[in-house]
Amino acid sequence: MEQLITVENLHKSYGSKTVLDEVSFTAQPGQIIGLLGPNGCGKTTLIKILTGLIKDHTGTVRINNEEPGAYSKSIVAYLPEKTYLPDWMRPVDAINYFADFYKDFDKDKAIAMVARFGLDMKQRVKTMSKGQQEKLRLLLVICRNAQLFILDEPLGGVDPAARAKILDLILENRAASSTVLISTHLISDVEYIFDRVLMINEGHLIVNKHVNELRESGKSVEEVFKEVFSYAW
Repeated sequence: MEQLITVENLHKSYGSKTVLDEVSFTAQPGQIIGLLGPNGCGKTTLIKILTGLIKDHTGTVRINNEEPGAYSKSIVAYLPEKTYLPDWMRPVDAINYFADFYKDFDKDKAIAMVARFGLDMKQRVKTMSKGQQEKLRLLLVICRNAQLFILDEPLGGVDPAARAKILDLILENRAASSTVLISTHLISDVEYIFDRVLMINEGHLIVNKHVNELRESGKSVEEVFKEVFSYAW
């Protein structure tokens, strides 16, 4: 099967510090992949390389057979960990902006999702709670008809009661052929949607397995994670 993501022998350093070391993996269309590891392990650097924000690396990185760039940005919906919406913006402004900027953005779906999330179309970002801001940023991303969704800690500010609902919305609103890469620390809340798991330790990809392989031991993904990274607990 054609690979949507191909990474081969990826290496990235900042000065003398190696952040990613000979990382290789592939991802097929339709997979949901968990990108896991402790803070500082290289996850965000990998994400920034996949999205084309970092280019000074060695190795091969392809998104749908193309190097990250203008084309990949047109088919990749990226949710960064930190907010990017200005304080003055309201959901109505953000939706209009995304509709103008992305041809694959579904404006009607976004408007409906604002109501579903209980947000006010005319409330400014600066007066929203962290959870409300994260819901707005997330709905803007998942209302694109993208081939690849890259979500960096998408649920960190969302209350536990809303997490399952939001994950279900992600599953409902993506096309069956869309791939989702999720970096998260909330493993127990999210692992039920994973098809594959990537675990990074100090820049090395040490686990790249289907979740069924991990669960053959009778352990959850979170239990495997705690064993692999026992030094971090």
